[in-house]
Amino acid sequence: MTEVTDADFAAEVIGADLPVLVEFTADWCPPCRQMGPVLGALAAEEGKRLKVVQLDVDTNPLTTNAYKVLSMPTFLVFRDGEPVKAMVGARPKRRLLEELADVL
Repeated sequence: MTEVTDADFAAEVIGADLPVLVEFTADWCPPCRQMGPVLGALAAEEGKRLKVVQLDVDTNPLTTNAYKVLSMPTFLVFRDGEPVKAMVGARPKRRLLEELADVL
């Protein structure tokens, strides 16, 4: 799974051709670690329709603050450079796919 930073967020997420699911994550966050395999599987299965990336909130405060992310994990879906969906908290892949159905 791709990691993005404050430096490349605009190129990797805002300028992406596909919808992008961004997980705002942190090393110290157990539910974030729980989501790793789920997001890896999602990226592998939906890679043609959805780009999946992670952003570490501790090392990328500009982007974290710009989108007012306060809880981890927070998921934002971007389409055409704009956030179109937000979700907070870990969830199973089935539920994540259900919640993403309207943006895929």
